[in-house]
Amino acid sequence: MDSTHRNSEYEDGESVDIADSFLSYGNEMEDMEENEWQMVQTKGNQFVVNDQPFYVNGFNTYWLMVFAADESTRGKVTEVFKHASSVGMSVCRTWAFNDGQWRALQKSPSVYDEDVFKALDFVVSEAKKYKIRLILSLVNNWEAYGGKAQYVKWGNAAGLNLTSDDDFFSHPTLRSYYQAHVKTVLNRVNTFTNITYKEDPTIFAWELMNEPRCTSDSSGDVLQDWIKEMAFYVKSIDTKHLVEIGLEGFYGPSTPQRYQLNPNAFAQQVGTDFIRNHQVLGVDFASVHIYPDSWISQSIADSHLPFIKSWMEAHIEDAEKYLGMPVVFGEFGVSAKAPGFNSSYRDNLVNTVYKTILNSTKKGGSGAGSLVWQLFPDGTDYMDDGYAIVLSKSPSTSSIISLQSTRLALFNSLCSKKCRWGCKKRNVLEKVLYHDEL
Repeated sequence: MDSTHRNSEYEDGESVDIADSFLSYGNEMEDMEENEWQMVQTKGNQFVVNDQPFYVNGFNTYWLMVFAADESTRGKVTEVFKHASSVGMSVCRTWAFNDGQWRALQKSPSVYDEDVFKALDFVVSEAKKYKIRLILSLVNNWEAYGGKAQYVKWGNAAGLNLTSDDDFFSHPTLRSYYQAHVKTVLNRVNTFTNITYKEDPTIFAWELMNEPRCTSDSSGDVLQDWIKEMAFYVKSIDTKHLVEIGLEGFYGPSTPQRYQLNPNAFAQQVGTDFIRNHQVLGVDFASVHIYPDSWISQSIADSHLPFIKSWMEAHIEDAEKYLGMPVVFGEFGVSAKAPGFNSSYRDNLVNTVYKTILNSTKKGGSGAGSLVWQLFPDGTDYMDDGYAIVLSKSPSTSSIISLQSTRLALFNSLCSKKCRWGCKKRNVLEKVLYHDEL
């Protein structure tokens, strides 16, 4: 559709060419590059950078540090940032841990492999080059890359006599191991940029843990205490960066009236409690994951897309009503291995997530963005868990991602927090945000 046609659609005789809007957005990006990067902050239920709104379209690629640690695969890190940047993605979530495993960052408590740490430095410096900010996760709930199970092994090796992986959350020695890791990462001076991690605006936020669960305590008290202690601890070292927990978003005992929104009955028994956990002092925004293909039914079902919409809307509402903070849908995707999968289903799923975010954006709501799981560069198929999206091989998905980035970037550039859609540019924004053939 050409720009003359677009102009004729606006009401109130307002004639603003969208192309001009993009041009001014490009100029603002250049200005931002000339100025120093600013830290992302929160203002009420929105992210802001330099007092301008910052809605997020991003992705996960968890293995960047490990790939950067090997000269033969390091180029893939640059490639993934380059591809993501080409479709306007602005945030990447990745691991800042690898405990006691192959190519470990932390070989044993407080003992680090400097080459692997330099690889993480490279990831951070490379992200900055492509204007991509990082959510860095500090430990895993699962055994991949070590996780809480590795901390328990270390504890047992030190003579602690631990019986459950959930002792990670409660045993003082294991808590001290985790805190030592946090302190080391936050105080790290990047060997490429010479900037300390805790001072680097390239880092969007610290994530306490990837998908914490404490199934041995369904009351949620054990995990709640851990979150309280660790959020406070991170803030005691780094007051500048945002902190989030890394939760999947399950409703727990503090909100039994929300149980019916959970994907299954098991979800309320894993020791997490979405609203209560996020009311902890020091937690700046909420995180939610979305996996109907592993939570509801393995095969693609008609119920999946409606579930995604209601799951997201419920959490956006909670973030507005009870938490007063932004919510990021930190992982969402569908496995190509799921029975009934096809690429148009994946496109529908991505679209459903994106449109739900836009519906919140339109109202100045808490839906602050989403991170697809997961983006891969070419030639890394052997790492694929079924969820990999290679943009060059998925043109339709790629264009959906690009459109979402464009809409959010335009919204970020045209609308300051104060005006909240009340400005004269509202008509332009509404057309751009909701016109499917931009």
